[in-house]
Amino acid sequence: MHLLILGLGYSAGYIADAARAAGFAITAVRSRPGPDVLTLDSPDLPGVIAGATHILSSVPPAVDGSDPVLAAHGDALARAPARWIGYLSSTGVYGDAGGAWVDEASPRQGRRAGRNLADEQWEALHPQSRVFRLPGIYGPGRSALDRLRAGPVARIDKPGHVFSRIHVDDIAAAVRASMHGGAPGLYNIADDLPAPGEAVTAAAARMLGQEPAPLQSLAEATLSPMGRAFYAECRRVANGRMKRQLGVSLLYPDYHAGLQACLKEMRS
Repeated sequence: MHLLILGLGYSAGYIADAARAAGFAITAVRSRPGPDVLTLDSPDLPGVIAGATHILSSVPPAVDGSDPVLAAHGDALARAPARWIGYLSSTGVYGDAGGAWVDEASPRQGRRAGRNLADEQWEALHPQSRVFRLPGIYGPGRSALDRLRAGPVARIDKPGHVFSRIHVDDIAAAVRASMHGGAPGLYNIADDLPAPGEAVTAAAARMLGQEPAPLQSLAEATLSPMGRAFYAECRRVANGRMKRQLGVSLLYPDYHAGLQACLKEMRS
């Protein structure tokens, strides 16, 4: 079994480790070449696409909204004999749901047109395409614990605002499970407990023995435009299809369990 990973970022790195442990040979595509690492313009890449049994892309759309992988190799990927093709997308494609639950049948109405288009294109690309929609990703080195250790973290009080999240180990487990079963199509990969960001920050602070910062209103907070845009959307992401189709039992069904695991690793 040979897994080609286009874009070896944080989540894809965990998926690569899980696949390697299961006996896969791994070829990665990154911005700089190296041992078993190609670039998008490598002359060897078309041959790897034609020979890989499994192909995963985690490359997000470019600034202009186009998908760099599809722009360079879309035709080859559409014709690939791979038995499994995956794409790491975002639950941002759902846009604002006013706090309601969204599932894979919900419309694509996110504020980033390029992300919506890439999600749609990868779903339609190949008979074996799986699109994994991910919410807020956290894990070792990238959690509320790490942000608090780096400095103060504002806690924004916006009544009713919640969002979903997922531990990176559960992303890797769900993607690996899909390689063994589950139909092609769309999958939300999310935990069981959508929650306010300020509650997650407070829980992380207490785990570190810190007093949680006082709540601030959105008007009082100093946020980047991207940060303010985050608070303009509110949704709860349903994960039932992931559990039914892939047989996934979450390692960390909520942020309490996930942060505890991050803390244990941080202190090991």
